[in-house]
Amino acid sequence: MIGLVLLLSACNSDRPEPAEVHLPTTGLRLSVTRIATHPFLARYRLTLGIEGPQGCTGTAELFPDTGYVGRRNVYQQASGAITVLGQYDARVIDPDSCTIRLVEFQSLTGQATFLGAFDVDAQKRWRYFPSAVRAERPFEKH
Repeated sequence: MIGLVLLLSACNSDRPEPAEVHLPTTGLRLSVTRIATHPFLARYRLTLGIEGPQGCTGTAELFPDTGYVGRRNVYQQASGAITVLGQYDARVIDPDSCTIRLVEFQSLTGQATFLGAFDVDAQKRWRYFPSAVRAERPFEKH
């Protein structure tokens, strides 16, 4: 019986784990929802959701977290666009039309302000960390 309890406590839940942030400078509300896709391994499906100031919405499937690569850094471009950057993908969000575009890393030029990151905390819970709470952690390019 104890073994069953230990086994079940080690399993990943397939319940959605949403984390969200409101970005007052753009009026956007961003969320990244994480859902386990494997009962024991750190494998997750990630979905980006946005809600704009005029009520527009959009969603996009992000590159999955295939083993501790789920973190997504959030930046604001000088143009006002928001960039959600992962280890293997980059998305640009137009706050006026709620469009989400997959872009090449090389197309991300110019100065951007780091706003925060979607990541796990010390207890492995999915959440958003504003830049005032956690400094920018760049991605290692392999």
